[in-house]
This record gives sequence, structure tokens and C-alpha cells, in this order.
Amino acid sequence: MSRPAPTAPGLAIAAVVLAAVLFGTSGTARELGPDSASSLSVGAARITIGSIVLWSVVVANRRREPLPSSASVRSQRWLLAIGGLGVAVYTPLFFVAVDRAGVAIGTVVAIASGPFFAAGLDRIFRRVHPTAAWLRGTVVTVVGAGVLIVSVDSTKGPVDPGVDLVGVAAALAAGFGYATYSVSSKATMERGLASTIALAIPFTIGVVVVLALSVGESASWLSTWAGLAMALYLGVVATGLAYVLFGYGLRRLTSATAVTLVLAEPLTAALLAVAVLDESIPVTGWLGVVAVMSGLALVGRSASAARRRLDQASG
Repeated sequence: MSRPAPTAPGLAIAAVVLAAVLFGTSGTARELGPDSASSLSVGAARITIGSIVLWSVVVANRRREPLPSSASVRSQRWLLAIGGLGVAVYTPLFFVAVDRAGVAIGTVVAIASGPFFAAGLDRIFRRVHPTAAWLRGTVVTVVGAGVLIVSVDSTKGPVDPGVDLVGVAAALAAGFGYATYSVSSKATMERGLASTIALAIPFTIGVVVVLALSVGESASWLSTWAGLAMALYLGVVATGLAYVLFGYGLRRLTSATAVTLVLAEPLTAALLAVAVLDESIPVTGWLGVVAVMSGLALVGRSASAARRRLDQASG
């Protein structure tokens, strides 16, 4: 079984947080793109281009990390397939959640459930038990992200008091899908696959499913310069590069820690909306910002402490 290199976790944490920052630029890029593009067609273009970027990195890096043998891939085919289903579940159901439950509720439920699903899956399938320090940091981060998203969303108009249960269920499924992808990819990394390959194979499976779901969607927006620029940015930077960084960090951190650190995404999205789209953050939203940053710091410290204990035990 392949073990992560005994690297100080600071670089891994920084890689995942930077990936989350890139994820967080997606909303602003989408807002600046053509209005005629549907969410599902944008999502399909994004992950298709992102998959091409991941495979390009795999090929370019093949001397340092040789391609796995077909036997190695076949031995892990069920884990890779499960990860692919996780991608296929997350992408379309997140759109369903936002459309039915609203941006605030859909986003909060999806991102808040992800770390806890990841911790549960880690415990069940990999016998990795989350620490109390991780739990404290994650709760603070999730609460802060929830406060931030809801407060920003409330400035855009009246909030529908009804809760769409189908939308909430879709958001929970989306969070579970992302956690499944992360945990299964972590497991294949521990079994010897390079991080980029461990992400690229299931990602490609997800692409096939999402493309099938988006067959009836118009892609005419891709023929415009604004649409093409948006698709390339979302696919190359906010997906391909972001997942390369996420994979680097995931290889060296627990799945639950990595998924929690991705909660820097809504923080980035909110700050970019203020800087670029002239939106505003109310006082409660800034309290959420402080909570997210504090929670991420706690999670980072817990990961550093865990690495020190592991190094002492192996030393």
C-alpha cells in the first residue's frame, strides 16, 4: 500500500485551500458569461474540459509518475466506478438543489453535509476516525459558511419561506456524491495510484454521465467569445488546475480534512461577488467570514497535529 510522503502538511493544506479558492471563482465567471447558457450545459462543458486537463497532466507527468498497469486499474475498478458515480451524482443534483431549494439552502446543505459524509465514509471503509479538533473546526467552518451564504442571499430579494424537500434531498445527495468521490479517490491513492490518475479516471466516468444528461441542452453559447472564454476558464482553471491541487492535498490529508478545507470556496465566492459584481455583504455575513477563517485555521492545526503524531509514531 502506498503511503503519502512524509511532507509537512502545511503545503498540502495550502494546495487544498488554493483549490477551493479556484472553485470559488466559478460563480463570478458564470455571472460574467452569457445569460443564454443553462446551468447543466455549463456544468457539462466545465467538467469535460476539466477532464481533458487532468489527463493532459497525467500524460505530461508520466516520467515521474508512470501510468499504472491495466492490472492495477482493474484491481481497483470498483473503487474507481464508485468515485465516478460520486461525480455523476454531485454535478447534476447540485444544480437541481439550487433550482428547487434556492441558492442559499441548496449550497449550504450540500457543502455543509460533505465533510460529515466524508468523515463517516472514512470511518466505515478506511477505519480512519476523525479527531475532536477536526470536528470543532468543521462545525465552526460549516456554521460560518451557512451564515455567510444565507446573509448574502438575503440581500438579493425576499426569501421564499417554503422549503422544497426535493431540493434539500438533492443537496444532501450532492454532498454525499462529493464525499464519495473524495474518499474513494483517497483509497485508490493509498493503493498506489498517482493522485491525478486517481481523480481523472472517476472524473471521466462522471463526464460521460453528465454529458448524457445534457444531450437536450443547447450549447450555442459556446460559439460566442464570451461563452468560449467562460468555458475555458471554468474547465482549465476552476476545474482542471483546481483538482490537480486538490489531489495533491488529498493524498497527504484525510478525506474529511480535505473536504472541510474546500469550504473556503463560498468565502471566495462571496468576496469576489463584492469586489467584481458590486454585491454587498451585511454585518452578519462578515461574522460568517470570520467564523469560516477561524474554522479553517482550526482544521489546519488539527491536520498538522495529526501529521506530527504520525511522524513520531513512524519514527
